[in-house]
Amino acid sequence: MLHSWDLSTGVDGPGTRFVAFLAGCPLRCLYCHNPDTWHLRDGRRTTADEIVQEAAKYTEFIRASGGGATISGGEPLLQPNLTGELLHRFKHELGLHTALDTSGFLGSRATDALLADTDLALLDIKSWDHALYRHLTGQEVAPTLDFARRLAGLGTEVWVRFVLVPGLTDLPENIEGVAAFAASLGNVARVDVLPFHKLAAAKWRSLGLEFTLADAPAPTSDQVSAARAVFAAHGLHAV
Repeated sequence: MLHSWDLSTGVDGPGTRFVAFLAGCPLRCLYCHNPDTWHLRDGRRTTADEIVQEAAKYTEFIRASGGGATISGGEPLLQPNLTGELLHRFKHELGLHTALDTSGFLGSRATDALLADTDLALLDIKSWDHALYRHLTGQEVAPTLDFARRLAGLGTEVWVRFVLVPGLTDLPENIEGVAAFAASLGNVARVDVLPFHKLAAAKWRSLGLEFTLADAPAPTSDQVSAARAVFAAHGLHAV
């Protein structure tokens, strides 16, 4: 079930990317900017052939930019067979750099073959504090941490993504926990500190959902810089 696809630059991995957004996600993040991808029914039935044929139209342009293809969502590991086939074909048929954009919560569904075809994992670590993670997502953080350790054991390059929400994820001990864990892995090439925003609030309303963070402030540039400094202090490249 494919929700949509797009071409992006700089936000879904290096270079210009063909990004396939698969439908379905087990998390219910309070700040989710794609709540319209939560359910499998939010997508349309498709085939790997169709998606690969679409990506093939742009391979020359993608390669020229040093880019590749990214499987995102939703949560792509909710559909591990499709995700695995796409990663394999993007890498071996189209010769593209591959990236998997995941929360890691369903990391146990990723086969060794799927991960062998993954050049880069974009891994969301939303909180180090376990109770806060449950509050933010409705799920547990342990599977994400286990998946991160598995990626480290495989030597897969990882970009950690951390959303900075004032009053929720910005506590110093929470940022410190994520930073120390990421630094311990040895395969984290970059940390994206993503400022919380409310651009999806209208989308939530259109779906009849309550956006509970409607009154939460966006972080200031100083707050973002301070968070990045914590990661940098652990020897991580934070942007």
